Amino acid sequence: MFKHLFKLIWNKKKQNFLLMSEMLFSFLVLFAVFSLLVYYYNNYKKPIGISYQNVWVVSYNNALQTKNTDSLNTYYETLRNNIKAMPEVKEISFCSDNVPFSANTWTGLAGYNNHNYSNVNMYNAEDSYLKTLNAQLLEGRWFNKSDVATKIPPVVINNELREKLFGKGEAIGKIIDESDDGKNKKRVVGVIQAIKAKGDYAAAGDAVYHRTDTGSFRSLGKIMVQVVPGANAAFEARLYKTLANYMKDSNVEIEHLVNKRKDINYFTLVPMIVLSIVGCFLVINVALGLFGVLWYNINKRRGEIGLRRAVGATGSSVSNQLIMESMILATFSLIIGSFFAVQFPLLNVFDLSAGIYLVAILFSIIFIYLLVFLCSLYPGRQAAAIYPAVALHEE
Repeated sequence: MFKHLFKLIWNKKKQNFLLMSEMLFSFLVLFAVFSLLVYYYNNYKKPIGISYQNVWVVSYNNALQTKNTDSLNTYYETLRNNIKAMPEVKEISFCSDNVPFSANTWTGLAGYNNHNYSNVNMYNAEDSYLKTLNAQLLEGRWFNKSDVATKIPPVVINNELREKLFGKGEAIGKIIDESDDGKNKKRVVGVIQAIKAKGDYAAAGDAVYHRTDTGSFRSLGKIMVQVVPGANAAFEARLYKTLANYMKDSNVEIEHLVNKRKDINYFTLVPMIVLSIVGCFLVINVALGLFGVLWYNINKRRGEIGLRRAVGATGSSVSNQLIMESMILATFSLIIGSFFAVQFPLLNVFDLSAGIYLVAILFSIIFIYLLVFLCSLYPGRQAAAIYPAVALHEE
């Protein structure tokens, strides 16, 4: 039977070529869509790493122009005390501009035993950073005052970087390097749960947290404020007034991490929405193409179908023949498409795990087969309903 079907397909190779090309192109687009969906879903399943619901972010700039470090520290410590004196404030932490859910990114290099990793997210954080965000400490400890006089500066890494650098080995106390020449050594004192700083659908990535020192206030531009549940707009206005009155030469802005998370999630989803729309148009195009080609084939093959029915072929066997022809064409397209798709995990394209690509290939194959089967059902039933006498009379 298959030999007969292959012969029929080969005899109509010019007609079938366009249909196979459509299915091949649709498979590749669906592969891209499913890869993105699986990637986003895998990221979404992972914990976000912080409690952001009651954390506000204060942005400021040019608050105090002075070269005296002591004056600078006194200025910001006074500001810290003024904010913490408010009953609605539970904790505050000065930090670098790359707070969670912001578009700011600071990346660098981290290596251990000559295995260097680039694009590692770097953060400057105070001793109160962990408590302000309620981040989860997995190993070791967070920064404290004992780190002031250490010869090798301490750092805290997240569990994503810990897995790459040390695998299942011990991480606490190990010396990592943030340069290619071995001159920027740091001691790991703790490991925290990775924080998805770019939203629910983005990977947390590798991260290194550095403790702020006495001169850090020159480069810091954010204050994270953890407030009590139920802190309202009246308190926000009072907080803004306090900050604006104290930092008279600064532009002060207060944002909520809850709103920043929503904004960055919308921004992350844009590529997936665009690809999904393109994929839907292609699927509709393939479905219409399948209907059109199968309908055309039935009308062109009425004599052949009528002759088969006249010699005893049942309607279901005629219908199955047309469905099988479509499924074989889809199989040819999927074999070619899978060859190109498999290159992505083999070549580690976009640095995604092989599992994401393999799941996307499987979903794409199932989707194409299901689409071709459904599109072949109705034309197959139309072919099965052809009466042999009528078809042969028309011939």
